[in-house]
Amino acid sequence: MAKNTQPILKRCRTLGVSPAAMGYAKSSNKNPGGQRRTKKSEYGLQLTEKQKVKFVYGILEKQFRMYYEKAERMNGNTGEILLSLIERRLDNVVYRLGFAATRREARQLVNHGHYTVNGKRVNIPSYLVSVGDVIAVSEKSCSTTRFKMLKENDKFVAAPKWLDRDKNNLQGKVIALPAKEDIDFEISENLIVELYSK
Repeated sequence: MAKNTQPILKRCRTLGVSPAAMGYAKSSNKNPGGQRRTKKSEYGLQLTEKQKVKFVYGILEKQFRMYYEKAERMNGNTGEILLSLIERRLDNVVYRLGFAATRREARQLVNHGHYTVNGKRVNIPSYLVSVGDVIAVSEKSCSTTRFKMLKENDKFVAAPKWLDRDKNNLQGKVIALPAKEDIDFEISENLIVELYSK
C-alpha cells in the first residue's frame, strides 16, 4: 500500500495549511528557507490547492483522480461534491469524531480493524460512509487501554454538524452529507476543478 511519508510541518508550511487542520498543535510560522517567491502562476495556484487537499486527507494522485471523475459524473457543483466525497472517507470520519488524534492515526487504526460501520468491521480507510451509518469502536477494541482512556478523557472534541457523536458509547452517526462549510480548513475547490478540466 502506497503511503505518504513527507514531514508534516514542513509540508504544512509549503502549502500554507495550519498544522491544526492536520491534528497537530505545533505552530509552523517559522520560515527557515528564507524568502519564498510570492507570486504564483494560475497553474501554480491550482496545483497548490490540489496538493493541499491530497496532503490533508492523505490521498495519493490515482485515488484523488478517481474521486474527481466520480464527482464529475454526479449532478451538482463538481468541486463541492468532490470535497463531500473525500470528507466521507472512513478514516476522516473517525478523526472528525475525535476517535483519533490525526488523520494518519485514524487511517492506521481503521487498517487494524478497530472500527465497525453498522455493526460490521471495516478495515478500508477509503470506505465511504452514507447518511444513517453508525461508526463505532469495535467491542474487542473497547477493552484496550487506548480506547478506555479515550472514554475517560474529558477533552471535548466538537464533531461537525453532519455527525452525531456519542462519547459514552464511543460511536457516531452520519446525520447528513458534509457541505463545504463543514470542512476544517480553507480550500478553493474551483481551482482543482479548473486544473482537471484542462
